[in-house]
Amino acid sequence: MSAAEPPGDGDHQLLVLIDPLARRFDGESVRIAKDVLSAGSHAKMCLPDSPEEFARALSRRGGRRPVVVGDDHTLLRAVAQLHRERELAESALSLIPVGAPHTLELAHALGVPRGAVAAARAALEGAARRLDLLVDDSDGVVLGDLRIPALGPAPGPEAPHTGVTAVWDTCRSLMAALVRPAPPSSPPRAHRLRVEADGVLLNDLDRPVEGVSVTTQGDGGLADVVIHTTSGETVTVEAKAVTVSGPDFRYRADIQVAGPVRTRTWTVRAGAWGLILPPATDPGR
Repeated sequence: MSAAEPPGDGDHQLLVLIDPLARRFDGESVRIAKDVLSAGSHAKMCLPDSPEEFARALSRRGGRRPVVVGDDHTLLRAVAQLHRERELAESALSLIPVGAPHTLELAHALGVPRGAVAAARAALEGAARRLDLLVDDSDGVVLGDLRIPALGPAPGPEAPHTGVTAVWDTCRSLMAALVRPAPPSSPPRAHRLRVEADGVLLNDLDRPVEGVSVTTQGDGGLADVVIHTTSGETVTVEAKAVTVSGPDFRYRADIQVAGPVRTRTWTVRAGAWGLILPPATDPGR
């Protein structure tokens, strides 16, 4: 983990973006977080009800440091928006986690405190830690884990996925937040995928695989690439860039499903984004 950095001159000027699902799921935690943040800063509260409102509010934050209240989807949405605006290097985000446990796995893996009070205090008193980002050739972003192919049902036509940048709460009902989908019961399928890491061929179409995973290490500019073949062999390397190609495949980027595509390249951008965490926190990724 890179050295912590102070939040900067905007430390006490906050823009608090509260996800509508968080307001429905646990209004009391949202209220507590608002009280803690308001007591310790000049906080402007924003309650966006659409992706356009969310993007507009974040774009017009001025010198205010963004704090998002919600789950992993909310964090991904904010990072994706700042990436599109090419302002990740200038901004550090805070997350107040509010949601069902399985919708907060990414946040907790990154080191975000579990309680609303602790997370709000970290937003006020913590330090910015620079983390790596996987960016694909369609400008989608991945904060942690990439799985190829995606497991589980494909998104329907009412919710097209083109990475973490294109999903809003119409894809996430309250019921979906409360109930984790059952794991697939069918046996693993064989997939013909060509995988290259930093220009080196690791697997070709003539060797079927059960799956490929790419995971950022947190910092350092490298990702762990793991290939599981149908013959039981496992190939593991570190790389800065990974290209996967083959027949139409879907992939899961963190908690979002994208595709189908026939080829995609992901590149690690070292220290590309900042997350405000308690000073002693190390995600251990």
